[in-house]
Amino acid sequence: MVQSSMSMEAGLPADEQRLGRSGAARPDAGIVHLGLGAFYRAFGAVYVEDAVRISGGDWGIIGVSLQSPGTRDRLAPQDFVYTVVTQNPDGGETFRKVEIVQEVLVAPEDPEAVLSAMSDPAIRIVTLTVTEKGYCHDPATGALNFDHPDIIHDLEAALPRSAPGFLVRALERRRDAGHPPFTVLTCDNLPENGKLVRRAVLDLARKFDPALADWIASDGRFPSTMVDRITPATKPEDIDRLAQKIGYRDEAPVLCEPFRQWVVEDDFVPAYGAEARPDLAGAGAEMVADVTPYENMKLRMLNGTHSSLAYLGYLAGHETIAETVGDPVFAGYVKRLWRDEIIPSFTAPEGVDLAAYADALFERYSNPVIRHRTWQIAMDGSQKLPQRILATIADNLAAGRECPGLVLAVAGWMRYVGGLDEKGQPIEVRDPLADKLRALSDAAGATEQKVAGLLGVREVFSARLAADISTPVTAAYGQLSALGARKAIEDML
Repeated sequence: MVQSSMSMEAGLPADEQRLGRSGAARPDAGIVHLGLGAFYRAFGAVYVEDAVRISGGDWGIIGVSLQSPGTRDRLAPQDFVYTVVTQNPDGGETFRKVEIVQEVLVAPEDPEAVLSAMSDPAIRIVTLTVTEKGYCHDPATGALNFDHPDIIHDLEAALPRSAPGFLVRALERRRDAGHPPFTVLTCDNLPENGKLVRRAVLDLARKFDPALADWIASDGRFPSTMVDRITPATKPEDIDRLAQKIGYRDEAPVLCEPFRQWVVEDDFVPAYGAEARPDLAGAGAEMVADVTPYENMKLRMLNGTHSSLAYLGYLAGHETIAETVGDPVFAGYVKRLWRDEIIPSFTAPEGVDLAAYADALFERYSNPVIRHRTWQIAMDGSQKLPQRILATIADNLAAGRECPGLVLAVAGWMRYVGGLDEKGQPIEVRDPLADKLRALSDAAGATEQKVAGLLGVREVFSARLAADISTPVTAAYGQLSALGARKAIEDML
């Protein structure tokens, strides 16, 4: 809570106080989280704190920043407490102070401290939100990329740099000390994300010690999950606005929509028995035997349309998703994607009405208070496209269904990574392959050559899919170039 016992702190305005803890007893740590960004702080940490409030248990969270000290430096002066700001469609906001994070470690500064924390037998779960690129895998195949610079480093160095490296080295220490493994619980938007991180860990462990890989495979657990909560980036003006509104200074608030959903495969390390996980079900998570139908629903219906709207909406000059779907042409586009191209491509989870789910998504997209920027969603497209869009296209083609809307989205991505918008203004493309993609686009002349060059990027497109979609994507790229995104969509509709 606000530290009311203290005088106004130096450097703060006279009417502001520093955010701090409430004084309630804090649980000991039971979770280490790799990649403590805004999403996990607005999502997973809230579920865990709710579970502790409901059923108790030592499930405090030690956060780990794998890249930079920024999050630690903002949270440390306020004792790692922060505010979750829920933004309602009517413009109202609710505020919640979250105290479940106990400390934040910065891996590049002290990788040994991170390994020591993960090796502690009190830690029973390691959660992750490291984004698609953090798994150091090939998005087109799912295999660990042994040519990735961080994996090359981790194979040669005693202290790791990558998320898979930290997982493997910490599990190795636990095995050598006679402790059970921790459950690896990924919270990233990837299909069968538990299987993906399990494969990455086992591939890397096998390079070090085949017996270690066997132990992890038999005793470890990697449940898949589906996560859903929109969390737009916090801007400096948000921090100033909130300080004026709520009367204390929080340098690390997170913004989010009211909706949240967490579906988790109930498969945790059995050696811990009833203490293997917090009471996530009590906190509102759905504990299931198989998360795949929910993953397909969310990745295709939400993330797939989010990315489609991001590329085409950005090209058309729309700054946010709410602004994009407020355009009737884009509203018709996304509704067509759901009805004709996405919903027919997969089997719904039992008891779920996909048409109603699509309606609910449209309402969420239309929330004008959630300023989820198209540019933010467009980041790291080379990592996201295979799961969010290309898998749906492949399934449609296999079933003999055309999917012009999703093909247009792929063409939109190609236009976007070329680095210039429809007015000739530069785009700041954030992507691990940004330089390669821009070079391919710049080197080619006609539309056919640009599309062929980009379809040849095997980190994104398989050879078979590239051949199957070459003709329609080339035509769609030509339409975008000649007409612009909005008119191209209008013609398609």
